[in-house]
Amino acid sequence: MQETEAVLNARREMEICNACRYCEGFCAVFPAVELRREFTAGDLSYLANLCHGCRGCYYACQYAPPHEWGINVPRTLAEVRAESYVEYAWPQPLAKAFERNGVVVSLVAALSIALMLLIAMAIAAPGQFFAARGLQPDSFYAVMPLWAMQIVGLGTFGFSLFALGKGAVNFWKDAGAKQSITISAICIAVWDAVTLKNLGGGGDGCNDNAESFSMRRRYLHHAMAGGFMLCFAATTVGFFYHTFMGWAAPYPFISVPVLLGTVGGVLLVIGTGGLFAMKLVEDPMPAVRRLLGGDVAMLVLLALSALTGLLLLAVRATGAMGIVMAIHLGFILALFLVLPYSKMVHGVYRSAALLRRAVERDMKPLGGE
Repeated sequence: MQETEAVLNARREMEICNACRYCEGFCAVFPAVELRREFTAGDLSYLANLCHGCRGCYYACQYAPPHEWGINVPRTLAEVRAESYVEYAWPQPLAKAFERNGVVVSLVAALSIALMLLIAMAIAAPGQFFAARGLQPDSFYAVMPLWAMQIVGLGTFGFSLFALGKGAVNFWKDAGAKQSITISAICIAVWDAVTLKNLGGGGDGCNDNAESFSMRRRYLHHAMAGGFMLCFAATTVGFFYHTFMGWAAPYPFISVPVLLGTVGGVLLVIGTGGLFAMKLVEDPMPAVRRLLGGDVAMLVLLALSALTGLLLLAVRATGAMGIVMAIHLGFILALFLVLPYSKMVHGVYRSAALLRRAVERDMKPLGGE
Protein backbone atom coordinates (compact mmCIF):
# COMPACT_ATOMS: atom_id res chain seq x y z
CA MET A 1 0.00 0.00 0.00
CA GLN A 2 1.13 3.54 -0.70
CA GLU A 3 1.41 6.11 2.08
CA THR A 4 -1.81 7.97 1.32
CA GLU A 5 -3.67 10.42 3.55
CA ALA A 6 -6.10 7.66 4.49
CA VAL A 7 -3.22 5.37 5.49
CA LEU A 8 -1.60 8.11 7.58
CA ASN A 9 -4.90 8.81 9.36
CA ALA A 10 -5.47 5.10 9.96
CA ARG A 11 -1.99 4.80 11.51
CA ARG A 12 -2.76 7.71 13.85
CA GLU A 13 -6.06 6.16 14.94
CA MET A 14 -4.62 2.66 15.41
CA GLU A 15 -1.86 4.05 17.64
CA ILE A 16 -4.49 5.76 19.81
CA CYS A 17 -6.61 2.59 19.87
CA ASN A 18 -3.57 0.55 20.82
CA ALA A 19 -3.01 2.80 23.83
CA CYS A 20 -6.68 2.83 24.86
CA ARG A 21 -7.70 -0.82 24.25
CA TYR A 22 -11.28 -0.25 25.42
CA CYS A 23 -12.64 -2.06 22.34
CA GLU A 24 -10.39 -5.13 22.50
CA GLY A 25 -13.32 -7.54 22.78
CA PHE A 26 -15.44 -6.04 20.00
CA CYS A 27 -14.10 -7.90 16.95
CA ALA A 28 -10.96 -9.43 15.43
CA VAL A 29 -9.42 -6.05 14.55
CA PHE A 30 -8.45 -4.86 18.01
CA PRO A 31 -6.73 -8.05 19.22
CA ALA A 32 -4.74 -7.87 15.97
CA VAL A 33 -3.91 -4.23 16.69
CA GLU A 34 -2.58 -5.16 20.12
CA LEU A 35 0.04 -7.47 18.58
CA ARG A 36 1.73 -4.47 16.97
CA ARG A 37 3.76 -1.54 18.15
CA GLU A 38 4.20 -0.11 14.66
CA PHE A 39 1.80 -0.14 11.71
CA THR A 40 3.16 -0.47 8.19
CA ALA A 41 0.94 0.35 5.23
CA GLY A 42 0.59 -3.40 4.64
CA ASP A 43 -0.51 -3.92 8.25
CA LEU A 44 -3.14 -1.20 7.88
CA SER A 45 -4.41 -2.78 4.67
CA TYR A 46 -4.73 -6.08 6.53
CA LEU A 47 -6.59 -4.46 9.45
CA ALA A 48 -8.87 -2.56 7.07
CA ASN A 49 -9.89 -5.75 5.28
CA LEU A 50 -10.23 -7.62 8.58
CA CYS A 51 -12.78 -4.98 9.66
CA HIS A 52 -16.36 -6.02 8.84
CA GLY A 53 -17.82 -2.59 9.62
CA CYS A 54 -19.91 -3.63 12.62
CA ARG A 55 -19.47 -0.06 13.97
CA GLY A 56 -19.52 -1.08 17.62
CA CYS A 57 -16.20 0.66 18.26
CA TYR A 58 -17.50 3.96 16.88
CA TYR A 59 -20.41 4.21 19.33
CA ALA A 60 -18.30 2.99 22.26
CA CYS A 61 -15.34 5.31 21.62
CA GLN A 62 -14.86 8.22 24.01
CA TYR A 63 -12.67 9.95 21.41
CA ALA A 64 -15.20 9.80 18.55
CA PRO A 65 -16.52 13.07 17.06
CA PRO A 66 -17.13 15.69 18.36
CA HIS A 67 -13.98 14.95 20.39
CA GLU A 68 -11.01 16.85 18.96
CA TRP A 69 -9.21 13.60 18.09
CA GLY A 70 -12.14 12.60 15.88
CA ILE A 71 -11.56 8.83 16.09
CA ASN A 72 -13.82 7.09 13.57
CA VAL A 73 -12.35 3.62 12.99
CA PRO A 74 -15.14 2.21 10.73
CA ARG A 75 -14.94 5.15 8.30
CA THR A 76 -11.14 5.38 8.37
CA LEU A 77 -10.66 1.66 7.71
CA ALA A 78 -13.35 1.77 4.99
CA GLU A 79 -11.31 4.43 3.18
CA VAL A 80 -8.12 2.34 3.43
CA ARG A 81 -10.07 -0.73 2.35
CA ALA A 82 -11.37 1.03 -0.77
CA GLU A 83 -7.83 2.16 -1.63
CA SER A 84 -6.57 -1.40 -1.19
CA TYR A 85 -9.08 -2.60 -3.79
CA VAL A 86 -7.51 -0.23 -6.31
CA GLU A 87 -3.96 -1.01 -5.17
CA TYR A 88 -4.25 -4.78 -5.60
CA ALA A 89 -6.55 -4.93 -8.64
CA TRP A 90 -5.37 -6.68 -11.80
CA PRO A 91 -4.78 -5.52 -14.45
CA GLN A 92 -3.91 -2.12 -13.06
CA PRO A 93 -5.30 -0.07 -16.00
CA LEU A 94 -8.76 -1.36 -15.02
CA ALA A 95 -8.26 -0.50 -11.35
CA LYS A 96 -9.61 3.01 -11.99
CA ALA A 97 -13.01 1.38 -12.41
CA PHE A 98 -13.26 1.40 -8.61
CA GLU A 99 -13.19 5.17 -8.50
CA ARG A 100 -16.42 5.61 -10.48
CA ASN A 101 -17.86 2.24 -9.64
CA GLY A 102 -21.56 3.07 -9.72
CA VAL A 103 -21.35 4.59 -13.19
CA VAL A 104 -19.13 1.78 -14.48
CA VAL A 105 -21.47 -0.95 -13.23
CA SER A 106 -24.47 0.74 -14.84
CA LEU A 107 -22.71 1.20 -18.18
CA VAL A 108 -21.33 -2.35 -18.25
CA ALA A 109 -24.76 -3.77 -17.40
CA ALA A 110 -26.47 -1.76 -20.16
CA LEU A 111 -23.85 -2.63 -22.78
CA SER A 112 -23.87 -6.31 -21.78
CA ILE A 113 -27.66 -6.56 -22.10
CA ALA A 114 -27.52 -4.85 -25.50
CA LEU A 115 -24.76 -7.22 -26.63
CA MET A 116 -26.62 -10.35 -25.52
CA LEU A 117 -29.80 -9.16 -27.28
CA LEU A 118 -27.89 -8.49 -30.49
CA ILE A 119 -26.17 -11.89 -30.38
CA ALA A 120 -29.46 -13.67 -29.70
CA MET A 121 -31.30 -11.86 -32.50
CA ALA A 122 -28.43 -12.38 -34.94
CA ILE A 123 -28.20 -16.13 -34.27
CA ALA A 124 -31.89 -16.96 -33.97
CA ALA A 125 -34.38 -16.42 -36.76
CA PRO A 126 -36.92 -13.71 -35.81
CA GLY A 127 -39.71 -16.27 -35.72
CA GLN A 128 -37.77 -18.49 -33.34
CA PHE A 129 -36.76 -15.67 -31.00
CA PHE A 130 -40.38 -14.87 -30.08
CA ALA A 131 -41.80 -18.38 -30.49
CA ALA A 132 -43.52 -20.19 -27.62
CA ARG A 133 -42.07 -23.70 -27.35
CA GLY A 134 -43.45 -24.90 -24.04
CA LEU A 135 -40.96 -26.97 -22.12
CA GLN A 136 -39.58 -28.98 -25.01
CA PRO A 137 -35.89 -29.93 -24.65
CA ASP A 138 -33.28 -27.55 -26.11
CA SER A 139 -35.82 -24.70 -26.41
CA PHE A 140 -33.33 -22.34 -24.72
CA TYR A 141 -30.67 -23.19 -27.28
CA ALA A 142 -32.98 -22.44 -30.21
CA VAL A 143 -32.80 -18.81 -29.09
CA MET A 144 -29.11 -18.83 -28.24
CA PRO A 145 -26.85 -21.81 -29.02
CA LEU A 146 -25.20 -23.55 -26.10
CA TRP A 147 -21.75 -22.94 -27.53
CA ALA A 148 -22.38 -19.18 -27.55
CA MET A 149 -23.49 -19.22 -23.91
CA GLN A 150 -20.49 -21.30 -22.90
CA ILE A 151 -17.93 -19.19 -24.75
CA VAL A 152 -19.26 -15.90 -23.36
CA GLY A 153 -19.99 -17.22 -19.87
CA LEU A 154 -16.83 -19.22 -19.33
CA GLY A 155 -14.69 -16.51 -20.91
CA THR A 156 -15.96 -13.69 -18.69
CA PHE A 157 -16.18 -15.81 -15.53
CA GLY A 158 -12.72 -17.28 -16.14
CA PHE A 159 -11.25 -13.80 -16.56
CA SER A 160 -12.92 -12.61 -13.34
CA LEU A 161 -11.64 -15.59 -11.35
CA PHE A 162 -8.11 -15.04 -12.66
CA ALA A 163 -8.25 -11.31 -11.88
CA LEU A 164 -9.61 -12.00 -8.39
CA GLY A 165 -6.85 -14.54 -7.83
CA LYS A 166 -4.18 -12.05 -8.92
CA GLY A 167 -5.66 -9.45 -6.57
CA ALA A 168 -5.59 -11.93 -3.68
CA VAL A 169 -1.93 -12.73 -4.41
CA ASN A 170 -1.09 -9.01 -4.49
CA PHE A 171 -2.86 -8.52 -1.16
CA TRP A 172 -1.07 -11.45 0.45
CA LYS A 173 2.35 -10.27 -0.73
CA ASP A 174 1.73 -6.85 0.81
CA ALA A 175 -0.42 -7.60 3.84
CA GLY A 176 -0.26 -11.34 4.40
CA ALA A 177 1.39 -13.26 7.21
CA LYS A 178 5.06 -14.14 6.96
CA GLN A 179 4.60 -17.29 9.06
CA SER A 180 3.69 -20.67 7.62
CA ILE A 181 0.00 -21.37 7.05
CA THR A 182 -1.20 -24.35 9.08
CA ILE A 183 -4.22 -26.60 8.62
CA SER A 184 -5.54 -25.30 11.93
CA ALA A 185 -5.33 -21.70 10.70
CA ILE A 186 -7.14 -22.58 7.46
CA CYS A 187 -9.96 -24.27 9.39
CA ILE A 188 -10.34 -21.28 11.71
CA ALA A 189 -10.39 -18.81 8.80
CA VAL A 190 -12.91 -20.86 6.81
CA TRP A 191 -15.19 -21.13 9.85
CA ASP A 192 -14.99 -17.39 10.55
CA ALA A 193 -15.68 -16.58 6.89
CA VAL A 194 -18.58 -19.00 6.43
CA THR A 195 -20.30 -18.07 9.70
CA LEU A 196 -19.61 -14.32 9.23
CA LYS A 197 -18.51 -14.33 12.85
CA ASN A 198 -17.25 -10.74 12.79
CA LEU A 199 -20.63 -9.43 11.68
CA GLY A 200 -21.71 -10.35 15.19
CA GLY A 201 -19.59 -7.53 16.61
CA GLY A 202 -18.75 -8.32 20.21
CA GLY A 203 -21.51 -10.97 20.28
CA ASP A 204 -24.69 -8.88 20.28
CA GLY A 205 -24.58 -7.98 16.60
CA CYS A 206 -23.73 -4.88 14.58
CA ASN A 207 -24.72 -1.29 15.31
CA ASP A 208 -26.70 -1.06 12.09
CA ASN A 209 -28.46 2.16 12.99
CA ALA A 210 -27.08 4.26 15.87
CA GLU A 211 -26.29 2.48 19.12
CA SER A 212 -28.84 -0.34 18.97
CA PHE A 213 -27.49 -3.86 18.32
CA SER A 214 -28.89 -6.14 15.66
CA MET A 215 -28.05 -9.33 13.73
CA ARG A 216 -29.99 -8.11 10.65
CA ARG A 217 -26.88 -7.34 8.61
CA ARG A 218 -25.35 -10.72 9.39
CA TYR A 219 -28.51 -12.61 8.43
CA LEU A 220 -28.95 -10.61 5.22
CA HIS A 221 -25.34 -11.29 4.25
CA HIS A 222 -25.98 -14.98 4.88
CA ALA A 223 -29.04 -14.82 2.63
CA MET A 224 -27.13 -13.05 -0.14
CA ALA A 225 -24.06 -15.28 0.01
CA GLY A 226 -26.13 -18.44 0.37
CA GLY A 227 -28.35 -17.43 -2.53
CA PHE A 228 -25.35 -16.76 -4.74
CA MET A 229 -23.85 -20.17 -3.94
CA LEU A 230 -27.16 -21.96 -4.53
CA CYS A 231 -27.50 -20.28 -7.94
CA PHE A 232 -23.95 -21.34 -8.78
CA ALA A 233 -24.79 -24.88 -7.63
CA ALA A 234 -27.89 -24.87 -9.86
CA THR A 235 -25.76 -23.93 -12.88
CA THR A 236 -23.22 -26.64 -12.01
CA VAL A 237 -25.90 -29.32 -11.69
CA GLY A 238 -27.46 -28.19 -14.98
CA PHE A 239 -24.07 -28.50 -16.68
CA PHE A 240 -23.69 -32.01 -15.25
CA TYR A 241 -27.18 -33.00 -16.42
CA HIS A 242 -26.57 -31.74 -19.96
CA THR A 243 -22.99 -32.94 -20.40
CA PHE A 244 -22.97 -36.30 -18.63
CA MET A 245 -26.63 -37.36 -18.44
CA GLY A 246 -27.79 -36.02 -21.81
CA TRP A 247 -30.72 -34.16 -20.22
CA ALA A 248 -31.31 -30.85 -21.97
CA ALA A 249 -32.82 -27.76 -20.34
CA PRO A 250 -35.40 -26.52 -19.50
CA TYR A 251 -35.96 -28.86 -16.57
CA PRO A 252 -39.20 -29.45 -14.65
CA PHE A 253 -39.85 -27.28 -11.65
CA ILE A 254 -39.44 -30.30 -9.36
CA SER A 255 -35.82 -30.91 -10.33
CA VAL A 256 -32.55 -30.25 -8.54
CA PRO A 257 -31.23 -27.37 -10.68
CA VAL A 258 -34.57 -25.52 -10.78
CA LEU A 259 -35.20 -25.88 -7.06
CA LEU A 260 -31.64 -24.78 -6.23
CA GLY A 261 -31.92 -21.80 -8.58
CA THR A 262 -35.36 -20.79 -7.28
CA VAL A 263 -34.38 -20.88 -3.61
CA GLY A 264 -31.07 -19.18 -4.43
CA GLY A 265 -32.78 -16.44 -6.42
CA VAL A 266 -35.28 -15.72 -3.65
CA LEU A 267 -32.50 -15.56 -1.04
CA LEU A 268 -30.49 -13.20 -3.27
CA VAL A 269 -33.48 -10.86 -3.62
CA ILE A 270 -34.10 -10.92 0.15
CA GLY A 271 -30.43 -10.32 0.97
CA THR A 272 -29.79 -7.54 -1.54
CA GLY A 273 -33.13 -5.84 -0.91
CA GLY A 274 -32.64 -5.89 2.83
CA LEU A 275 -29.09 -4.53 2.66
CA PHE A 276 -30.20 -1.79 0.28
CA ALA A 277 -33.01 -0.79 2.68
CA MET A 278 -30.55 -0.67 5.57
CA LYS A 279 -28.30 1.73 3.64
CA LEU A 280 -31.21 4.16 3.37
CA VAL A 281 -31.55 4.55 7.14
CA GLU A 282 -27.98 3.97 8.41
CA ASP A 283 -26.06 6.59 10.37
CA PRO A 284 -23.86 8.42 7.82
CA MET A 285 -21.15 9.33 10.36
CA PRO A 286 -19.28 5.97 10.44
CA ALA A 287 -19.73 5.53 6.67
CA VAL A 288 -17.89 6.88 3.62
CA ARG A 289 -20.68 8.39 1.52
CA ARG A 290 -18.63 8.58 -1.68
CA LEU A 291 -18.46 4.77 -1.69
CA LEU A 292 -22.24 4.39 -1.46
CA GLY A 293 -22.77 4.51 -5.24
CA GLY A 294 -20.60 1.47 -5.89
CA ASP A 295 -22.18 -0.48 -3.02
CA VAL A 296 -25.71 0.23 -4.22
CA ALA A 297 -24.86 -0.45 -7.87
CA MET A 298 -23.54 -3.91 -6.99
CA LEU A 299 -26.57 -4.73 -4.84
CA VAL A 300 -28.89 -3.65 -7.67
CA LEU A 301 -26.94 -5.71 -10.23
CA LEU A 302 -27.13 -8.82 -8.02
CA ALA A 303 -30.84 -8.25 -7.40
CA LEU A 304 -31.60 -7.78 -11.11
CA SER A 305 -29.64 -10.92 -11.98
CA ALA A 306 -31.77 -12.88 -9.50
CA LEU A 307 -35.09 -11.23 -10.45
CA THR A 308 -34.62 -11.79 -14.19
CA GLY A 309 -33.67 -15.41 -13.47
CA LEU A 310 -36.90 -15.92 -11.53
CA LEU A 311 -38.84 -14.14 -14.28
CA LEU A 312 -37.27 -16.43 -16.88
CA LEU A 313 -38.48 -19.42 -14.87
CA ALA A 314 -42.01 -17.97 -14.94
CA VAL A 315 -42.14 -17.21 -18.70
CA ARG A 316 -39.91 -19.96 -20.12
CA ALA A 317 -42.84 -21.70 -21.82
CA THR A 318 -44.11 -18.49 -23.48
CA GLY A 319 -43.05 -16.28 -26.36
CA ALA A 320 -41.40 -13.88 -23.90
CA MET A 321 -38.72 -16.47 -23.07
CA GLY A 322 -36.23 -15.27 -25.71
CA ILE A 323 -36.02 -11.62 -24.72
CA VAL A 324 -36.12 -12.36 -20.95
CA MET A 325 -33.34 -14.91 -21.34
CA ALA A 326 -31.21 -12.42 -23.30
CA ILE A 327 -31.73 -9.75 -20.63
CA HIS A 328 -30.96 -12.23 -17.83
CA LEU A 329 -27.77 -13.38 -19.53
CA GLY A 330 -26.84 -9.75 -20.08
CA PHE A 331 -27.04 -9.06 -16.34
CA ILE A 332 -25.05 -12.23 -15.60
CA LEU A 333 -22.39 -11.19 -18.11
CA ALA A 334 -22.20 -7.72 -16.53
CA LEU A 335 -21.89 -9.28 -13.07
CA PHE A 336 -19.00 -11.48 -14.20
CA LEU A 337 -17.20 -8.60 -15.90
CA VAL A 338 -17.30 -6.20 -12.93
CA LEU A 339 -16.66 -8.73 -10.15
CA PRO A 340 -12.91 -7.96 -9.80
CA TYR A 341 -13.55 -4.18 -9.83
CA SER A 342 -16.54 -3.95 -7.50
CA LYS A 343 -17.41 -4.21 -3.82
CA MET A 344 -17.63 -7.99 -4.33
CA VAL A 345 -13.84 -8.25 -3.96
CA HIS A 346 -14.26 -7.64 -0.23
CA GLY A 347 -15.17 -11.30 0.12
CA VAL A 348 -11.78 -12.35 -1.24
CA TYR A 349 -9.69 -9.86 0.74
CA ARG A 350 -11.60 -10.35 3.99
CA SER A 351 -11.14 -14.09 3.68
CA ALA A 352 -7.41 -13.56 3.17
CA ALA A 353 -7.33 -11.18 6.16
CA LEU A 354 -9.16 -13.76 8.28
CA LEU A 355 -6.54 -16.32 7.27
CA ARG A 356 -3.74 -14.00 8.38
CA ARG A 357 -5.55 -13.39 11.65
CA ALA A 358 -5.94 -17.16 12.13
CA VAL A 359 -2.21 -17.63 11.51
CA GLU A 360 -1.48 -15.05 14.22
CA ARG A 361 -3.87 -16.76 16.63
CA ASP A 362 -2.37 -20.16 15.82
CA MET A 363 1.15 -18.88 16.56
CA LYS A 364 0.03 -17.51 19.97
CA PRO A 365 2.88 -14.97 20.17
CA LEU A 366 3.91 -13.37 23.44
CA GLY A 367 1.38 -10.70 24.39
CA GLY A 368 -1.31 -12.19 22.13
CA GLU A 369 -4.57 -13.81 23.06
